[in-house]
Amino acid sequence: MTHTNTLIITALENELDPLLIPKHFHIAHTGAGKINAALGTLKAIQTFQPKLIINFGTAGKINKQNPELAGLVEIAHVVQRDMMAEPLAPRGHVPFSSQPFIFSSQHGFAICGTGDSFVTAPDSWLFEQNIDLVDMELFGIASAAYDQNLPWRAFKYITDDANANAGKEWTDKINHGQDTFLKTLNEIN
Repeated sequence: MTHTNTLIITALENELDPLLIPKHFHIAHTGAGKINAALGTLKAIQTFQPKLIINFGTAGKINKQNPELAGLVEIAHVVQRDMMAEPLAPRGHVPFSSQPFIFSSQHGFAICGTGDSFVTAPDSWLFEQNIDLVDMELFGIASAAYDQNLPWRAFKYITDDANANAGKEWTDKINHGQDTFLKTLNEIN
């Protein structure tokens, strides 16, 4: 697989400066949130016709018990943490939908919970589902990849502990992971 068939998706230019991406990769910035991520990913797929989608972004750490969760983490699974349609469907599931409620990348080990809210307080459901990290875009990206039958990988840089200080910590560290991601990107075939 050549790198020209790889599309990098990130929400914000502040997270990943497009000028630092090697020219043989395509990059698209979608904006924040699941809807922007899904629509932006679909548009980028139509434009670039990739064979692989790689998401890079920031995330808050939920699972404090796992010492491996630091710096850049590859995501194995993503769920939708803010789909709450009970009693029609359990939390995280879209009612009356045949689409999966969890997407798997076949890489990494961490579980990411995506939602259209910035997590600043504990949520027992996240712990019950063994969620390691929270973000605001990956489920939308993985959903678009699933719709287009494309493989995806995701790398999240942990900026905060998803607590009351998360907003300031995220703002201070939004671009701290890009150098580590670029090194990882060079290792991907």
